[in-house]
Amino acid sequence: MPWIVGVSGASGTPYAAAVLRALLAAGEAVDLVVSRASRLTLLDETGISFRDAHWQDDLREWLARGADGKPGTFDVDVSGVRYWNAGDLAAGPSSGSYPVKGMLIVPASTACVAGVALGLSKDLLQRAASVTLKERRTLVVAVRETPLNGQTLRHLVALDDAGATVVPASPAFYAGATHIQDLVDFVAGRVLDAAGVGHGLYRRWEGELGGGSAGDRQGK
Repeated sequence: MPWIVGVSGASGTPYAAAVLRALLAAGEAVDLVVSRASRLTLLDETGISFRDAHWQDDLREWLARGADGKPGTFDVDVSGVRYWNAGDLAAGPSSGSYPVKGMLIVPASTACVAGVALGLSKDLLQRAASVTLKERRTLVVAVRETPLNGQTLRHLVALDDAGATVVPASPAFYAGATHIQDLVDFVAGRVLDAAGVGHGLYRRWEGELGGGSAGDRQGK
């Protein structure tokens, strides 16, 4: 069974690319939904126009780019991806009888978060997320916005109450990042952790030798 990956219009298309590459590298099948707004973001952040008629070529070009935008950084086989137009509400992922493992929304805009939390189902991305929740499947929402206002926070709490896992796109620095791709991969890895998908995108924390508190390390 595949994972649905929904890409909304928030900034952060490198996060989506990293998640997609890792899923494919793990041998996972992917059902991809790219929102209309996300196409504009992808164009702004990469210069790539994502076209329905040429989605495989455009996806391959997108996933080949590193977080710094350099083309040809990765070599990715996209044969494990099935693409669905975001306006196709008759698509497979719109039904609970369509077999999937769950859904990852990366990145998730506040508009997307609100639509899913309120059950609006105004496009296939939102509908697939609503179906994922009602079928009690794994839904991971990688929200990418700052600061967060009260309305969005309430929507995120509603998603948590409904069974979703909210993963803010917040890179960490303890893993020894030396490149922007390392920071992107950390967020992508945490999304995959929440979904239970194995990967090697970042160095995991294993504790410090000798123990001691933060105060000890600071000489306090």
